[in-house]
Amino acid sequence: MAGAKGNAFYLLSRQELALIGITFLWGATFLIIHLAMRSCGPLFFVGFRFVLAGIFAGIIFWRSLKNISMHDIFAGAVIGIPIFLGYSLQTAGLKTIASSQSAFITAVYVPLVPLLQWIILRKKPRLTSFIGISLAFIGLLLVSGQGIHAIDFSKGEILTLLSAFAIASEIVFISFFAGRVDSRRVTVVQLFVAGFLSFVAMPVNGETIPAFSWVWVSAGLGLAAMSALIQLTMNWAQRSVSPARATIIYTGEPVWAGLVGWIAGERLPHLAILGAFCIIIGILVSELKPKRRAIAQE
Repeated sequence: MAGAKGNAFYLLSRQELALIGITFLWGATFLIIHLAMRSCGPLFFVGFRFVLAGIFAGIIFWRSLKNISMHDIFAGAVIGIPIFLGYSLQTAGLKTIASSQSAFITAVYVPLVPLLQWIILRKKPRLTSFIGISLAFIGLLLVSGQGIHAIDFSKGEILTLLSAFAIASEIVFISFFAGRVDSRRVTVVQLFVAGFLSFVAMPVNGETIPAFSWVWVSAGLGLAAMSALIQLTMNWAQRSVSPARATIIYTGEPVWAGLVGWIAGERLPHLAILGAFCIIIGILVSELKPKRRAIAQE
């Protein structure tokens, strides 16, 4: 028994185990944000959360910041922009849709990664990527409660779907810069960039600083620490974990979010649960490799 357990852990590297851990934390954030939106606006909350996260990360890694380069700053800014877009849109969507629904719609970003790699990195996706995207889209329709007969997403669902595109581009950019920059410095920069852009965008969205509430303060503090940990772990782990393997691990994020939402009393309709399974299957199918190619890589 001990040997079997050891072999199971041997199949996973430290980096992969770390990604599994942050995936659970990531899933739990949906409900926290959903509750925080009752007392403040989305852009203020994202700004508050990520500026605090940047401060936390800066305190932890202040020694490495002494040697920060323009390349580190550039990489952090490039990654920080989709973080700002992804989390701002997702948070705005959580004002009107359930946390578990948001999590499964957001998960569509996984099969989108190969498409964006094609556009940005000129890396042509496999046939399984297109099949996975098709399954995920069918699941998206079911999760939104529409079936497959019409496309009429609510505002919250549209915002969340757009956030999935932004998060997918974040994953691609992280993989592009991984190994070329210091992950600690880039983490600090991208967190500050995401928070700063959120605050700057507040007047455009008509947002003002909300009245003090322990709800958004405590949620912001907790998520700030989690954001710093999540972004640092992603930057560190994806230096040795391939984008394909990382996205398979990230598949667990909406499952954890759905479990947390269920414990909190959220209940998805049966059709939406079927859609959630379609999204998960679509994610897994999108990461399948043809047998011939897999053997060649070995």
